[in-house]
Parts: sequence; structure tokens; C-alpha cells
Amino acid sequence: INCFSIEPSGQGALALAYEQLKEKLSSKGYFDITTKKQLPKYPSKIALITSATSAGLQDMLRVANKRYRAIEIDIYDVLVQGEKSAYDIVNAIKSSDTKGYDFIVLSRGGGSVEDLWSFNEEIVADAIFKAKTPIVSAVGHEIDWVISDFVADLRSPTPSAAMEMTLPDTDELYQFIDSISNQFSQILEQK
Repeated sequence: INCFSIEPSGQGALALAYEQLKEKLSSKGYFDITTKKQLPKYPSKIALITSATSAGLQDMLRVANKRYRAIEIDIYDVLVQGEKSAYDIVNAIKSSDTKGYDFIVLSRGGGSVEDLWSFNEEIVADAIFKAKTPIVSAVGHEIDWVISDFVADLRSPTPSAAMEMTLPDTDELYQFIDSISNQFSQILEQK
């Protein structure tokens, strides 16, 4: 008998590797809520780590443009799947972590378990955990959970939802300013 690979019965090799890494990182404190960094309420400069040709990037830019134009966005073009993608993602995290961003969004659209696997690599989890800048994990669709989601400071169900969760809404800000202005006028009239 020539055997080239062995997998546990009833469980795939990737599912087993995922659970083993999740358990290992959890025991090291990577998922502890006390280690999570807060995102600023009014960011001025953010980084998006994703594929420059992805639909997810276009969705994020569209939502950001609609919600909050007073922000500078830098894009770090990386491979988001494939053999060398995890190293590409790690290098982008390390590079962007030194640039003074308010937060970093790590993003990729949906795909199969194999397509999303780069975000289940231990080196990516290490880079997220060691980063000084808050990191948002926006990988896959709502039903997809990857290791980077657990390690990141905030998990978003989709790339476009990441922008909605992290950026203030300009219309709401205008309404708030109007209400403050009205209160100020009323107080002045009373005095």
C-alpha cells in the first residue's frame, strides 16, 4: 500500500488544523477581550490591507466616501489567497503598523475555506496580535469565521460593513451639530 496522505475520519485536515490553532492561540491569550485595542470615534487616517483589484475594496471605498469623506485612506495591495499570501499580509501589517494609522482594516471578500486560509495562518495571527495599531478583520461573508477574526481588535462580517462599523456618518454628525446649535441658541435666548 502506498499512502500519500492521511486524514482523520469525519473531519478534514483543514478543519482539524483550524481547531488546533484556535485552541493554541486561545491558550496564549490571543483572543482575550482585555488585549483588544479601542478604535477612535473620529479617525483621520486608515490603512486597508487587501487586493487592489477586489470588489471588496471598491465596496469599502464607496461606503467610506458616502459616510465620512474627511478621512485619508491608504491601500496596501496584497495577495489574499495562495501559497505566499500569508507572508504578503504579514509584511503589509508590519509596514502599516509603523505609519501612525488610526486603525488598519484587513480585508478579503468571500470564498471557499481554502481561499480564505491565509487568514487562518499562525504568522498572520502573530502579526495582528503584536501590532500596536488597532486592526479590524473583515474577511469573507457573515457566515465565515477565520482565525484573524478572533485575534483582531474588531471583527466585521463583511468588508463594506467594516466601513459602516468604524467610520462615523457625516449626516448624523450634521444632525448632532444642528441640535447643539439649537440648544446653544435657546440657552442664549433664555439668558
